[in-house]
Amino acid sequence: MPVSARLACTTLLALGLVACSSRPPVADRPSAGPAAQPVRGGDPFQATSVTIRALGLVGTPYRYGGNTPDSGFDCSGLVTYVFADMLDLRLPRTSRELARVQGPKIAPERLSSGDLVFFGSGADVWHVGIYVGEGRFVHAPSSGGTVRLDALSNPYWQRHYSGAKRVL
Repeated sequence: MPVSARLACTTLLALGLVACSSRPPVADRPSAGPAAQPVRGGDPFQATSVTIRALGLVGTPYRYGGNTPDSGFDCSGLVTYVFADMLDLRLPRTSRELARVQGPKIAPERLSSGDLVFFGSGADVWHVGIYVGEGRFVHAPSSGGTVRLDALSNPYWQRHYSGAKRVL
C-alpha cells in the first residue's frame, strides 16, 4: 500500500477514535527543564487531535511571525497554534524555546504522532514541525511557501534533523 494511502487510512482511523472518545483535555505542563522519565507513548486522544488539526492546516500560507490560519504561519507559530487550539496547551513561541520544553527526547525510530521534530545545525535549533506518522511531519517551511507535509527521509531534513520531543 502506498505511503499516502496508509497515511489516509491512519487519519481515517484516528478520526474514528476521536469520535468515540470522551476523554477530557489535560492541564498545561511545565515548559522548561530536563526530563528524566522513561519514554512513553503520547496520549492517543491528544496526539490524534493535534495530528488532524495540523494536517488540516496544510496549504495555509507561510508568514514570518504568523500564528493564525488567517495571518499565516511560521514554523513555531504553527506548532503553538495547533497545541493551543486543540488542547489549550500553551507552548513557548520560538523553535529554540520549544526545543527546551520539558519532555522526553525521542529517538527517530520511537516517534509518535504529535511529537515535535526539530532541525538545525549543531546546537542551534532553527526549525520545528509536528510529526504525524509514517515518517512524515507538518511544518511551515519558508517565505513564499505554505504549510506542508514532508518526509523526514528527505535528504535536506535528514541532514538538519536535531531531535524530537514528546510534550503530550
